[in-house]
Amino acid sequence: MDFDRIHFYVKNAPTSRNFFVNQLGFQPIASLGNNHTLTEIVSSGNIYFILSSPLTTNSPTANWLKRHPPGVADIAFRAKDIKSAIEQAINQGAKLLQPIQQEKSALKWAKITGWGDLTHTLIERETLLNLHDLLTILQQSDTENNQLPITNHQLPITNSQDFFTIIDHAVLNVEKGDLEPAVKWYQNTLGFQPQQNFEIQTNQSALRSRVMIHPDGGVQLPINEPGSTNSQIQEFLDANCGSGIQHIALQTNQILQVVNELRSRGLPFLPVPSTYYSELRQQWESHLSPAEWETIENCQVLVDWQKDISEAMLLQIFTQPIFQQPTLFFELIERRKALFNGQQIQAKGFGEGNFRALFEAIEREQIKRGSLKNMADDFY
Repeated sequence: MDFDRIHFYVKNAPTSRNFFVNQLGFQPIASLGNNHTLTEIVSSGNIYFILSSPLTTNSPTANWLKRHPPGVADIAFRAKDIKSAIEQAINQGAKLLQPIQQEKSALKWAKITGWGDLTHTLIERETLLNLHDLLTILQQSDTENNQLPITNHQLPITNSQDFFTIIDHAVLNVEKGDLEPAVKWYQNTLGFQPQQNFEIQTNQSALRSRVMIHPDGGVQLPINEPGSTNSQIQEFLDANCGSGIQHIALQTNQILQVVNELRSRGLPFLPVPSTYYSELRQQWESHLSPAEWETIENCQVLVDWQKDISEAMLLQIFTQPIFQQPTLFFELIERRKALFNGQQIQAKGFGEGNFRALFEAIEREQIKRGSLKNMADDFY
C-alpha cells in the first residue's frame, strides 16, 4: 500500500485552502460542492489534500465536527488488489462504509472504518493519483450517499514550484492502553507490520510508540499512546476528543530552502534550543562543514544520521499546530542519499536520535500553554 490522499474536515474550506496555498506552498487545483458540503483540493508534487467544510448542520462533515475539532477524517491508501484487501479487512472486523465502486477497468475504490473515527478509502488504480480520478471518487461517493447534485471547477495553477514530493508518514495517537490493540488492528485488518518500539520519558511526561510499515508499498504509520497523565499525547487526545492523526510528514528534496521560504511566509515552526546543536556537533562535527552547520542551526532543522550508513542524512522540522487546538501539525522531512557499495541509499527511519528532541520541544510548548507541570508521580 501507498498513501493516496488525505481528507481533512475543517470549519471553512476556503480559509484552510488559503492556509495551505499561502503558508505551505500548495497549489489550489479544484473546488466542488453540493447542498451540504464545500470542498477544496490542493496539491504539492504527488500529495493531494482534500479540505471539506459543512454548509448545513446536516452535513456529514458537520456531524464529524460535532465530535472532534478540525483534523484528518480519512486517509486513503492505494492497494494493488482492492478485492482481497476489502475481504481481509471485513473478515477482521472492519465495517464497510462504501462497497467497491468501479469506473471502467482502471479505477476501483471502497471505504472502511479505521481506528476510532478515522476512516480509510482503499483505491486500486494503474497510475498515480490524478485530478480526474480524485473528482470521480468524490462525486460518486457524495451523490450515492446523499442523492445530491455536485458541481466542480478546476482552478488555474498559480505557482509552478512544488515544495514537497510525497507523504512520508502519518502518526496516529491513541488512548492509554490502546497501543497494542491498534497495532494488532492495523496488522490484522490492513496487513501492516510492526517495526521499532520507542519509549520516551522526561521529568514532565512520557509516551510509547510503535512504528507500523506496510510490506507492500511505502506507507509508514507510527502509533503513539500516552505514558503519563499530562503527556503531549494525552493533551492531543483531550483536545481532539479521542484518537486521531497527530501529524503528517511531507517529504522534500530541499528542506533548508523550503524552510526559509515558508518561514518568510509566516509559517511558525517549533523552536530548537542551541544546546541541541552543540551536543550534536560533539558527535557528528566532521560530517558537515562549518558553513553547513551554521545554515542548519539558523534554519532550526533537526539532523540525524544512520549508524550503518553515516553519510545518509535525515533532516526534520516540525510546525506549530495548524488549528486553534493543540492537535494536528506537520513535519517537513528530507531523506538525503549516500553512495554505499556502489548504490544510492536513502536515509531511512524516523530520526530516532531526534525523537527525544521533538518530544522536549513539544513539552516546551505545553509549558507555554500551561498544560504541563512537573508531575513525576503521574506516569502510567
